[in-house]
Amino acid sequence: MAPAVIYLFLISIISLLVYAPQLWIRFVIKKHSAELSQLPGTGGELAEHLIRHFGIKDVGVEKTQANQDHYSPEDKKVRLSPNVYDGRSLSAIAIAAHEVGHAIQFFRQDKVTQLGNRFMPLAMIIEKISIGIMFAIPVVTAILKVPHAAVLTALVGVIGMLASVLFQLMVLPMEWDASFNKAMPILIKGEYISEEQVPAIRSVLRAAAFTYVAAALANILSLWRWLAILRGAIR
Repeated sequence: MAPAVIYLFLISIISLLVYAPQLWIRFVIKKHSAELSQLPGTGGELAEHLIRHFGIKDVGVEKTQANQDHYSPEDKKVRLSPNVYDGRSLSAIAIAAHEVGHAIQFFRQDKVTQLGNRFMPLAMIIEKISIGIMFAIPVVTAILKVPHAAVLTALVGVIGMLASVLFQLMVLPMEWDASFNKAMPILIKGEYISEEQVPAIRSVLRAAAFTYVAAALANILSLWRWLAILRGAIR
Protein backbone atom coordinates (compact mmCIF):
# COMPACT_ATOMS: atom_id res chain seq x y z
CA MET A 1 0.00 0.00 0.00
CA ALA A 2 1.37 3.40 -1.02
CA PRO A 3 2.49 5.74 1.83
CA ALA A 4 0.06 8.41 0.63
CA VAL A 5 -2.84 5.95 0.86
CA ILE A 6 -1.80 4.89 4.38
CA TYR A 7 -1.51 8.55 5.39
CA LEU A 8 -4.99 9.35 4.08
CA PHE A 9 -6.39 6.24 5.77
CA LEU A 10 -4.90 7.24 9.13
CA ILE A 11 -6.18 10.81 8.77
CA SER A 12 -9.67 9.48 8.00
CA ILE A 13 -9.69 7.19 11.02
CA ILE A 14 -8.41 9.92 13.33
CA SER A 15 -10.93 12.41 11.94
CA LEU A 16 -13.73 9.92 12.57
CA LEU A 17 -12.61 9.28 16.14
CA VAL A 18 -12.21 13.00 16.79
CA TYR A 19 -15.51 14.12 15.34
CA ALA A 20 -17.63 11.13 16.41
CA PRO A 21 -18.38 12.62 19.87
CA GLN A 22 -19.46 15.94 18.37
CA LEU A 23 -21.66 14.17 15.81
CA TRP A 24 -23.19 12.08 18.60
CA ILE A 25 -23.89 15.18 20.71
CA ARG A 26 -25.58 16.94 17.79
CA PHE A 27 -27.59 13.83 16.98
CA VAL A 28 -28.87 13.43 20.55
CA ILE A 29 -29.80 17.10 20.94
CA LYS A 30 -31.55 17.24 17.56
CA LYS A 31 -33.37 13.97 18.26
CA HIS A 32 -35.07 15.48 21.31
CA SER A 33 -35.50 19.03 19.99
CA ALA A 34 -39.10 18.63 18.82
CA GLU A 35 -41.39 21.28 20.28
CA LEU A 36 -43.74 19.87 22.93
CA SER A 37 -46.82 21.93 23.68
CA GLN A 38 -47.41 20.10 26.97
CA LEU A 39 -44.24 21.53 28.50
CA PRO A 40 -45.14 24.47 30.77
CA GLY A 41 -42.35 26.76 29.56
CA THR A 42 -39.27 27.34 27.44
CA GLY A 43 -35.70 26.61 28.39
CA GLY A 44 -35.15 30.27 29.23
CA GLU A 45 -38.24 30.40 31.42
CA LEU A 46 -37.18 27.22 33.22
CA ALA A 47 -33.71 28.66 33.87
CA GLU A 48 -35.18 31.87 35.32
CA HIS A 49 -37.60 29.85 37.45
CA LEU A 50 -34.86 27.60 38.83
CA ILE A 51 -32.64 30.55 39.69
CA ARG A 52 -35.47 32.09 41.68
CA HIS A 53 -36.42 28.74 43.23
CA PHE A 54 -32.91 28.08 44.54
CA GLY A 55 -32.37 31.67 45.61
CA ILE A 56 -29.30 32.15 43.43
CA LYS A 57 -28.55 35.82 43.90
CA ASP A 58 -27.40 38.24 41.18
CA VAL A 59 -27.49 35.62 38.41
CA GLY A 60 -29.35 36.41 35.19
CA VAL A 61 -30.40 34.52 32.09
CA GLU A 62 -29.78 35.83 28.59
CA LYS A 63 -29.86 34.66 25.01
CA THR A 64 -26.55 34.08 23.24
CA GLN A 65 -25.35 32.74 19.90
CA ALA A 66 -26.20 29.28 18.59
CA ASN A 67 -24.32 26.39 20.23
CA GLN A 68 -22.82 28.71 22.85
CA ASP A 69 -24.76 27.53 25.90
CA HIS A 70 -22.71 28.13 29.05
CA TYR A 71 -22.65 29.66 32.50
CA SER A 72 -20.25 32.54 33.04
CA PRO A 73 -19.20 32.74 36.71
CA GLU A 74 -17.41 36.03 36.01
CA ASP A 75 -20.51 37.75 34.59
CA LYS A 76 -22.95 35.62 36.62
CA LYS A 77 -24.98 34.87 33.51
CA VAL A 78 -26.65 31.70 32.30
CA ARG A 79 -26.31 32.10 28.55
CA LEU A 80 -28.56 29.98 26.33
CA SER A 81 -28.61 29.62 22.57
CA PRO A 82 -31.84 30.65 20.75
CA ASN A 83 -33.05 27.04 20.35
CA VAL A 84 -32.66 26.51 24.09
CA TYR A 85 -33.76 29.93 25.34
CA ASP A 86 -36.92 29.99 23.19
CA GLY A 87 -37.31 26.24 22.79
CA ARG A 88 -40.04 24.18 24.38
CA SER A 89 -38.40 20.78 23.92
CA LEU A 90 -36.72 18.13 26.04
CA SER A 91 -33.32 19.22 24.73
CA ALA A 92 -34.05 22.83 25.64
CA ILE A 93 -35.08 22.16 29.24
CA ALA A 94 -32.28 19.62 29.80
CA ILE A 95 -29.57 22.01 28.57
CA ALA A 96 -31.10 24.92 30.49
CA ALA A 97 -31.13 22.83 33.67
CA HIS A 98 -27.53 21.76 33.03
CA GLU A 99 -26.34 25.38 32.78
CA VAL A 100 -28.31 26.33 35.90
CA GLY A 101 -26.57 23.36 37.51
CA HIS A 102 -23.30 25.20 36.96
CA ALA A 103 -24.78 28.34 38.51
CA ILE A 104 -25.77 26.26 41.56
CA GLN A 105 -22.25 24.84 41.78
CA PHE A 106 -20.70 28.31 41.98
CA PHE A 107 -23.43 29.70 44.25
CA ARG A 108 -22.83 26.87 46.72
CA GLN A 109 -19.08 27.08 46.15
CA ASP A 110 -18.89 23.36 45.44
CA LYS A 111 -15.34 22.00 45.38
CA VAL A 112 -15.91 20.69 41.87
CA THR A 113 -15.91 24.28 40.56
CA GLN A 114 -12.21 24.44 41.38
CA LEU A 115 -11.63 22.18 38.37
CA GLY A 116 -13.01 24.80 36.01
CA ASN A 117 -11.29 27.68 37.76
CA ARG A 118 -7.97 25.86 37.81
CA PHE A 119 -7.79 24.09 34.48
CA MET A 120 -9.87 25.93 31.86
CA PRO A 121 -7.98 29.27 31.95
CA LEU A 122 -4.70 27.35 32.00
CA ALA A 123 -5.82 25.23 29.04
CA MET A 124 -6.68 28.35 27.02
CA ILE A 125 -3.37 30.04 27.84
CA ILE A 126 -1.34 26.95 26.92
CA GLU A 127 -3.29 26.56 23.66
CA LYS A 128 -2.59 30.18 22.64
CA ILE A 129 1.10 29.85 23.51
CA SER A 130 1.33 26.57 21.57
CA ILE A 131 -0.27 28.12 18.48
CA GLY A 132 2.21 31.01 18.75
CA ILE A 133 5.06 28.52 18.89
CA MET A 134 3.73 26.75 15.80
CA PHE A 135 3.54 30.07 13.94
CA ALA A 136 7.18 30.69 14.89
CA ILE A 137 8.45 27.55 13.16
CA PRO A 138 9.22 29.23 9.78
CA VAL A 139 10.95 32.10 11.58
CA VAL A 140 13.06 29.73 13.68
CA THR A 141 13.98 27.75 10.57
CA ALA A 142 14.93 30.90 8.64
CA ILE A 143 17.04 32.33 11.45
CA LEU A 144 18.87 29.19 12.53
CA LYS A 145 18.86 27.47 9.13
CA VAL A 146 18.79 24.13 10.95
CA PRO A 147 15.87 21.77 10.21
CA HIS A 148 16.23 20.11 13.61
CA ALA A 149 15.52 23.45 15.28
CA ALA A 150 12.12 23.51 13.54
CA VAL A 151 11.44 19.95 14.72
CA LEU A 152 12.30 20.85 18.31
CA THR A 153 10.13 23.97 18.16
CA ALA A 154 7.25 21.96 16.75
CA LEU A 155 7.69 19.31 19.43
CA VAL A 156 7.32 21.96 22.14
CA GLY A 157 4.18 23.26 20.41
CA VAL A 158 2.69 19.78 20.04
CA ILE A 159 3.32 18.94 23.70
CA GLY A 160 1.67 22.22 24.67
CA MET A 161 -1.43 21.53 22.58
CA LEU A 162 -1.74 18.01 23.98
CA ALA A 163 -1.43 19.43 27.49
CA SER A 164 -4.22 21.88 26.69
CA VAL A 165 -6.46 19.00 25.60
CA LEU A 166 -5.62 17.09 28.78
CA PHE A 167 -6.53 20.05 31.00
CA GLN A 168 -9.89 20.38 29.24
CA LEU A 169 -10.59 16.69 29.80
CA MET A 170 -10.00 17.20 33.52
CA VAL A 171 -13.07 19.45 33.71
CA LEU A 172 -15.37 16.50 32.90
CA PRO A 173 -16.27 15.78 36.58
CA MET A 174 -17.60 19.33 36.89
CA GLU A 175 -19.77 18.84 33.79
CA TRP A 176 -20.99 15.45 35.00
CA ASP A 177 -21.94 16.94 38.36
CA ALA A 178 -23.96 19.72 36.67
CA SER A 179 -25.89 17.12 34.66
CA PHE A 180 -26.46 14.25 37.07
CA ASN A 181 -26.02 15.66 40.57
CA LYS A 182 -27.84 18.89 39.82
CA ALA A 183 -30.03 19.00 36.68
CA MET A 184 -31.34 15.41 36.69
CA PRO A 185 -32.55 15.34 40.33
CA ILE A 186 -34.04 18.82 39.94
CA LEU A 187 -36.06 17.87 36.88
CA ILE A 188 -37.26 14.57 38.38
CA LYS A 189 -37.99 15.65 41.96
CA GLY A 190 -39.57 18.89 40.81
CA GLU A 191 -41.77 16.91 38.41
CA TYR A 192 -40.77 19.14 35.52
CA ILE A 193 -40.68 16.02 33.35
CA SER A 194 -42.72 12.83 33.21
CA GLU A 195 -41.35 9.38 33.94
CA GLU A 196 -41.52 8.56 30.23
CA GLN A 197 -39.30 11.54 29.43
CA VAL A 198 -36.51 10.57 31.86
CA PRO A 199 -34.49 8.42 29.37
CA ALA A 200 -34.50 11.21 26.78
CA ILE A 201 -33.49 13.82 29.37
CA ARG A 202 -30.72 11.54 30.60
CA SER A 203 -29.38 11.23 27.04
CA VAL A 204 -29.35 15.00 26.51
CA LEU A 205 -27.71 15.64 29.88
CA ARG A 206 -25.04 13.07 29.04
CA ALA A 207 -24.40 14.85 25.75
CA ALA A 208 -24.23 18.21 27.55
CA ALA A 209 -21.69 16.82 30.01
CA PHE A 210 -19.41 15.61 27.21
CA THR A 211 -19.48 18.85 25.23
CA TYR A 212 -16.08 19.99 26.54
CA VAL A 213 -14.60 16.54 25.93
CA ALA A 214 -15.79 16.65 22.32
CA ALA A 215 -14.28 20.11 21.89
CA ALA A 216 -10.99 18.93 23.38
CA LEU A 217 -10.89 15.99 20.98
CA ALA A 218 -11.56 18.34 18.07
CA ASN A 219 -8.39 20.18 19.05
CA ILE A 220 -6.47 17.01 18.22
CA LEU A 221 -7.47 17.47 14.58
CA SER A 222 -6.06 21.00 14.78
CA LEU A 223 -2.87 19.39 16.04
CA TRP A 224 -2.70 17.19 12.94
CA ARG A 225 -3.21 20.28 10.78
CA TRP A 226 -0.23 21.93 12.46
CA LEU A 227 1.85 18.80 11.88
CA ALA A 228 0.99 18.98 8.19
CA ILE A 229 2.13 22.60 8.14
CA LEU A 230 5.36 21.57 9.87
CA ARG A 231 5.93 18.83 7.36
CA GLY A 232 5.76 21.41 4.58
CA ALA A 233 8.03 23.83 6.43
CA ILE A 234 10.79 21.27 6.95
CA ARG A 235 10.88 20.11 3.33
